[in-house]
Amino acid sequence: MRKIRYGLIAVWLLMCITNAAYAGVNIGIGIGLPNVSIGINLPLYPELAPVPGYPVYYAPAVEGNYFFYDGMYWVYQNDNWYASSWYNGPWGYVDPMAVPLFILRVPVRYYHRPPMYFRGWQSNAAPRWGEHWGRSWEQRRGGWDRWNRGSVPKRAPLPVYQRQYAGDRYPKAEQQHTLRSQQYHYQPRDKVIRQHFQQTEQKASPAQRGRKENPQGGPPQQQVRPGSPNRPGAAPNRQAQPQHREGLKQAPEKAAPQQRAPAAHEQKQQPAQHQQGREPRQQQPQQPQGREQRGGGQERGGGQEHGPGQNREEGRGR
Repeated sequence: MRKIRYGLIAVWLLMCITNAAYAGVNIGIGIGLPNVSIGINLPLYPELAPVPGYPVYYAPAVEGNYFFYDGMYWVYQNDNWYASSWYNGPWGYVDPMAVPLFILRVPVRYYHRPPMYFRGWQSNAAPRWGEHWGRSWEQRRGGWDRWNRGSVPKRAPLPVYQRQYAGDRYPKAEQQHTLRSQQYHYQPRDKVIRQHFQQTEQKASPAQRGRKENPQGGPPQQQVRPGSPNRPGAAPNRQAQPQHREGLKQAPEKAAPQQRAPAAHEQKQQPAQHQQGREPRQQQPQQPQGREQRGGGQERGGGQEHGPGQNREEGRGR
């Protein structure tokens, strides 16, 4: 009974450790979304060299197990595989059942930081993944280390466009998918990798999709406030029209008193003939004009017709 009890405790502890190791990791369909930082910090695009006889590249100057295959970067670290479409991550966890076959077949000598259990294995042969991941994995992925070496597929082109994105110019995770789709048109052969990119595209934010559909960068229509006169198809502001019309009607009435004062002053200084020529030009309301005409008639009467008041003044002068 004690042995059984200790065995159950050991199994329970092993399960707890495994769950803690995979906590916060999005497994998804085999390759998780890029949301993991694994400690790799590459300030520049790494130099990649082909692995002879394999459609895989490796990074000779990177202190890590760093590869490139079928349009993605692959890193083996802390007994787990990670993948990314950009050379410096972020990285997505790769389930052992979904690791591409040619990544598994890379010889041990191209692992710059091999784990301890790699010791004693042949350097020109693939790691013994069946011993590491167990019999269940080996049964499900049987024959992974056997292939026709004469029919190896071609290597995918390197995404050298990423050289210009270094240091502070390195794009954020939400920008990487858009840049890659614009500048790297290689279509992966591996089914799991194709599904990963489809999943990444579906998770793209609506803002990125809008920028992709509108590459000219025009301002979106949502930025135009409702009722703005610059918005296409906006209805005119009807509340402002009556005020504008009332302002047009009130303008002559306010201006009329200002026009009568200089007119009366000019009439005293100028002859009547000039006054008759200026009156049609003045656009004044009918009532003010009538008042001015009556006042003007009295003034004109002093020059042309002799009124009673003026005759008495002339008599006194005589």
